[in-house]
Amino acid sequence: MTTARPASPLNPHLSALSTLLKRHAPTDGIHATAIPRLVLIRASRPTTPLHVLHEPALCIVAQGRKQVLLGDESYVYGPDQCLVASVDLPVTGQVIEASPATPYLCFRLDLEPGHLGALMMEAQLEAPASRGMGRGLALGPVDPPLLDATARLVRLLDTPRDIPVLAPLVIREILYRLLSAENSARLRQIAMADSRQESVTRAIHWLKAHYAAPLRIERLARAVHMSPSALHHHFKSVTAMSPLQYQKQLRLQEARRLMLAQAMDAAMAGHSVGYESPSQFSREYSRMFGAPPSRDIARLRQSLGATQ
Repeated sequence: MTTARPASPLNPHLSALSTLLKRHAPTDGIHATAIPRLVLIRASRPTTPLHVLHEPALCIVAQGRKQVLLGDESYVYGPDQCLVASVDLPVTGQVIEASPATPYLCFRLDLEPGHLGALMMEAQLEAPASRGMGRGLALGPVDPPLLDATARLVRLLDTPRDIPVLAPLVIREILYRLLSAENSARLRQIAMADSRQESVTRAIHWLKAHYAAPLRIERLARAVHMSPSALHHHFKSVTAMSPLQYQKQLRLQEARRLMLAQAMDAAMAGHSVGYESPSQFSREYSRMFGAPPSRDIARLRQSLGATQ
């Protein structure tokens, strides 16, 4: 388990960021903003585990704590560390520390592919000595310069006419601060993706586009120009799961969405995402979400109704 250390509540940079996030995310939920790719999140109580496809992003928690599960690995972080995802990853996220008096407050900046690597080269930041494959998810340090830049980006929401000119500059500074902080070697390793990681990224995009089709590893390996054994090894190094396990996560998450949003029954949802056997679908669904499809969807609807 990777665990963050408690941050000082007297930290003025965190206090400033918390104040801004409370103002611009006044209610619980996920708040899109006028700044492209910037999302603010608030929760007044711990949440139930949420299965999502985490896209490339930088997440900074100003208050509270969150746990993210990737395969069998746990990443727990609070205000003194940030989470960086470099590829699309099926994860389970859960706010584990929040209250009405001290709500969970999170800044999330979605990352465009290649921005970190391009900035590293332009700023002539030194690449890490080890270039081995690593997880596409990592915790990194948060320091005052990074928090200051983050707060200035959120503060631009107070002056919308400044956003088109100044937001790109501040986002660039945030990424630079992230990569130049102490103990950022793992993040630099993510940024300087080599050809093997690029092949894994292409495999992920292929799986997202073809998740409902039967998976043939040989076909996927040819599509990304790797041998089947190399694909399996490097894919698991980045995502903590095999391509087949990754596809299964995509299928089950989409089936859950179809049942919840479109009122599909379990048999139809399972078939829509590629399952030929309803019993296999129900078995794997129960294993992932902790209950059979009908019971899980009823529980979700009840939970959503209680928060409205």
